[in-house]
Amino acid sequence: MTFRNTLTAGLALAASVASAPAAWAIEGYAYPWQIGLQPSNSPSMVGIHSLHNYLLVVITGIVLFVLGLLIYVMRKFNARANPVPSRTTHNTTVEVAWTVIPIIILVSIAIPSFKLLYLQRDIPAADMTIKVIGNPAWNWTYEYPDLGLNDDGSAKVSFTASLDDNANDMEKAKQANVPYLLKTDNPVVVPVNKTVKLIVTSDPDGIIHAWTIPQFGMKIDAIPGRLNQDWFHAEHEGVFYGQCSELCGQNHAYMPIEVHVVSQADYDTWAKTAQTAGLEEAYKNLASAEAAEGQLAQK
Repeated sequence: MTFRNTLTAGLALAASVASAPAAWAIEGYAYPWQIGLQPSNSPSMVGIHSLHNYLLVVITGIVLFVLGLLIYVMRKFNARANPVPSRTTHNTTVEVAWTVIPIIILVSIAIPSFKLLYLQRDIPAADMTIKVIGNPAWNWTYEYPDLGLNDDGSAKVSFTASLDDNANDMEKAKQANVPYLLKTDNPVVVPVNKTVKLIVTSDPDGIIHAWTIPQFGMKIDAIPGRLNQDWFHAEHEGVFYGQCSELCGQNHAYMPIEVHVVSQADYDTWAKTAQTAGLEEAYKNLASAEAAEGQLAQK
């Protein structure tokens, strides 16, 4: 390959990488050659971004300090500079410094990390609740108890979300313009700017899974026979993706999560249609509303 062809290919790659965040981040999943964390869409993820950036500064300072110290020691205390070795065995100042300074660094890290941990695990009053069940068939079942219960106590609005057929093949995914191994046939729908409480478990005859959306800054295990809780508060509308984050067996890589964060009006319409006309009609109406809003946004 000539230098000119190499340069052209490099510029094309750079252009595609530069344009990727605008197209991919809106859809709520990582893009090729991404640097850093995915954009935040919840208070928890904002805190994770903040702690991550702070730790990056701290560890960079430590690395530069240690590197400088090593260079200083190698130059000042090598055999050429010190033909007669020193017999010094203790230095009180140095020993106090290398004990106290790491303690200060650890405390400075512990304070923001404990604050973030408290924010994540102190579940606020919820505007709505969704029960999430991990299944042995490597898919998820979602129940909306707030939308009504049947006589047997089960939720009137419930569905199972599996990997979409088009997302199962890379070429099909490209043609359908859907994210590979991330799109589901029945996405979760929640309203924007509402606190959503998740009750997460796994089928009694199943195994451990983990439900997560990176841009929500949360991840919780789904364990058979146990109810775990987590929450998120999506601050922006859009479609956001995740995957099972627990090594759960043969089809672990084919257990995606898709969440549509929509306006309160669109959510109310979806919920009402799901209760009356069924989920298939509810998703059709939602897709039409999202397409119309997307066209308005482009204008």
